[in-house]
Amino acid sequence: MNRFWFLFKSTAVRLSALYILLFAICAATLVFYVTAMSERLLTNQIREAVQQEVDQVQRAYDTGGMNLLLRTMERRARQPGANLYIIAGPSGDILAGNVASVQPGVLDEEGWTSLPFMYQRYAESGLSRRHMAVANIFVLDNGLRLLIGRDLGEPEAFRGLVRQALMIALAIMGLGAIVIWFGIGRNALKRIDRMSDASKKIMAGDLSQRLPVGGSGDEFDRLSVSLNAMLGRIEKLNEGLRQVSDNIAHDLKTPLTRLRNKAADALDTTDSEVRRTALEGIISESDQLIRTFNALLMISRVEAGSVAAEMSPVDLSAIVADSAELYEPVADEAGLALTSSIEPDVEVQGNRELIGQAIFNLIDNAIKYSSDVDAHGDITLTLVRRPDGICLSVADRGPGIPAEKRDDVLKRFVRLDESRSKPGTGLGLSLVEAVMELHGGKLELSDTDPQNQEKRGLKVSMVFPVK
Repeated sequence: MNRFWFLFKSTAVRLSALYILLFAICAATLVFYVTAMSERLLTNQIREAVQQEVDQVQRAYDTGGMNLLLRTMERRARQPGANLYIIAGPSGDILAGNVASVQPGVLDEEGWTSLPFMYQRYAESGLSRRHMAVANIFVLDNGLRLLIGRDLGEPEAFRGLVRQALMIALAIMGLGAIVIWFGIGRNALKRIDRMSDASKKIMAGDLSQRLPVGGSGDEFDRLSVSLNAMLGRIEKLNEGLRQVSDNIAHDLKTPLTRLRNKAADALDTTDSEVRRTALEGIISESDQLIRTFNALLMISRVEAGSVAAEMSPVDLSAIVADSAELYEPVADEAGLALTSSIEPDVEVQGNRELIGQAIFNLIDNAIKYSSDVDAHGDITLTLVRRPDGICLSVADRGPGIPAEKRDDVLKRFVRLDESRSKPGTGLGLSLVEAVMELHGGKLELSDTDPQNQEKRGLKVSMVFPVK
C-alpha cells in the first residue's frame, strides 16, 4: 500500500493521471456528442419521412375525398413497419387508425407535436410499455383531425447501441491507459531509484560513481549525461585539490622554513652586512612565494571562467612574434638559439594576457630544461594552421618527458625534478592547460626527436579551435 501511494508522488504518474482524466473528459464529451448527433440525424429523417406521408395523404384527400383518404391510410397502415395513422373527430375521439390510444392532449394540438408522446398499440393494455412517437397533426376542412407519426423505438435503440458501443470502447481504452500508466510509473520509478542509489554513493564520497544511462536518449538519459559530466568535472577538481594538498607541504614548507631560518639568523647576528644578506634572502624567498600564490590564483581564476567575458579577437601571430623577440636574448644568454616560424595574420578569439602568459611559461620551461644540454640545444617556436585548428608549439632539445608521465606534469605542483634543484613551482603547464580549456582548445605533449632517446626533447603544442 505504501508503494502504491508512493507511486502517486512520481511526476510521471501524476502527469499520466492528468492525461487520463483529460482523455476521459474528452471521450465522454465525444460519446454524448456522437449520440446527440445520431439522434438528431434520425429525428430529422423521421420528420422528413412523416412530412412526405402527410403530403401524399393530403393529395389523396384533395383528389378523391374521404374515400380515397381512408383507402390510402388503410393500405399504408397494413405495411410492415408502418407509421402511426389516426383519424379523430373534432373533439379528439379516435375514429380510425392503427393506434388504440394516445397520450391525453396530443390530438388537441396542430402541427408537429412539441414533445415525443406515449401511445398504446392494439392488443396492449395501459401505457406501461411507454411506446414513444412524434407526429404531425393537421385538420381537414370537414373538421376531422388527421395524425401521422413515427415510433421512436428505432432511433432510441440506435442511440442506446451507439452509446453502449462508445462506452465499451471508452472503458477498454481507459483500462489500457491505466495499465500503461502504472507501467510507465513503475519504469520511471525504477530508473529514478537507480539514479538515487548512485547519488547516495556519490554523497557518501565515491565520486567515481556515475548516474546510469539507459541509451534511449530520453530526458532521463540527457539529465544523467549532464550530471555525469558535472561529476567528472567535480572529481577532477577534487583530485587536483588533493594533489595540491599533498604537494603544497613539500613545495611551500621548504621556502617557509628557509624564511624562518634566515629571519632567525638576522635576529641573532649583530653584523649589519650579514643581517642585510639575510633580509635580502627573505625578500627573495617571499617573492618566490608570492609568484607561486599568484600562479595558483591565476589558475583558479581561469578554471572558474571569470575571465571568459574578456575574450576578443587577438592577433596570435603578433603575440608569438613579440614573445620570440622578448625571450631571444634570454635564450642566447643561456647558450641556446631561439628560432621561430610564424604564419602571418593568424587571429583567434581569446584573452591576450592569458595567451601571452601561457607562451612565456612554455618558453621559460624550454630554456630552463635545455640549458644543461651540451649539444646544440635549439628552441623552436612555431605557429601554423592545421586542419583541426591553429597550432602554436614550443619545441626544445632537452631530456623530454616520458609518455607515461605526461599526464602527471599537467597537475599542480608536479615536477619531474624531485630534488627541486631547478627554480620553479610546478604550476607552469597547469596554467597553460587551464588557459587552453578556457579557449576551447587542447594541449598536446610529444617528443621533438623521438629517435634520440637521451635528448628527445619536448614539444608542447597549444591547439586553438578554428573560428
